[in-house]
Amino acid sequence: MDARLSAVSTRYPIRLGFVPLSDCAPIAVAKEMGLFDRYGLHVMLSRELGWSSVRDKIYYGDLDAAQSIAGIAFSLGLGFSELKCEVAVPLILNLHGNAVTLTKDLKPADIGHGEGLKAHLAQFWKKDRPFTLAATHRFSSHHILLHTWLKRHGLSAPEDAEIIFLPPPLMPRHLKAGHIDGYCVGEPWNSESILGGTGWCPATSSDLSHGHPEKVLLVSGRFLQERKEETVAMVAALLEACRLCQDPSFRNDLISILAMDEYTGASPDVLRNSLGAHFATGVESTNGSSFHVFHGESVNRPTVEKASWVLAGLRSIGALPNITAGSLSRIYREDVFHSALTCMQGA
Repeated sequence: MDARLSAVSTRYPIRLGFVPLSDCAPIAVAKEMGLFDRYGLHVMLSRELGWSSVRDKIYYGDLDAAQSIAGIAFSLGLGFSELKCEVAVPLILNLHGNAVTLTKDLKPADIGHGEGLKAHLAQFWKKDRPFTLAATHRFSSHHILLHTWLKRHGLSAPEDAEIIFLPPPLMPRHLKAGHIDGYCVGEPWNSESILGGTGWCPATSSDLSHGHPEKVLLVSGRFLQERKEETVAMVAALLEACRLCQDPSFRNDLISILAMDEYTGASPDVLRNSLGAHFATGVESTNGSSFHVFHGESVNRPTVEKASWVLAGLRSIGALPNITAGSLSRIYREDVFHSALTCMQGA
């Protein structure tokens, strides 16, 4: 490792945020397995409640980088909201990892994988509020996937369902309390409801959009400009962690790390439900091998095609304001990713 990098990185820690989800795994593994240290980096992790906190802290400079939904990168970088700043996505952290969970009050025998939902709502919905589903953020893949699932079964929002937005860790308790009827979120918050007996899963994100990009590494533009060598080294460390997370022989260690209170705090059994060989939906046991994809051919490369999937999805559900996207390669930085590959070879 370049001695200059080691000298620089010991002066100012990198403030790296994450949300307590199973797909914060590369960040947790890079920290706990000493990969950041191996690349001469001093990294301080910051556990955030949800994506609005990540957005605000990147904008105001309280975080240098974070695990993020891709939509936040576009919201900040392209100015979808009042907050706008330069940001970069030099790494895709994972594919898939999400699911739709419904309350046990909606019986699987009536709903199936969603094909029975429209008729059931038309005939039996007697509550004094709309059929209500939760996603994690207006600009999230979860919002896209919920619309995809509803449309697949002849429903639409807001006509047939109201979609609200909640931080991921709060969804199981709102489902249990009867405030919502279902949600789309990343693990382990589906399995928390499924194994707790309050929910069941009619569809996973790999069912709804196989191969879709999920969380990204979001880096402040200022940080990238001022500390590019450290950014490259951080991407290299996280890419090594992604490869380790994908290794089946490491899964027990991964589950133990994610179960720590500073990460998800979920029980090993809940985490294993989506990180093991089989995923229990609350109705049946399905093949869990593609539930989470952390590494593989082209998985982690921040391509314009991956960016376009997110933008096209947000546009299709009416979540985008009427603005021109501009050059996506200004945000999705394959050049930094390639530099990280070179850095790995020299480490």
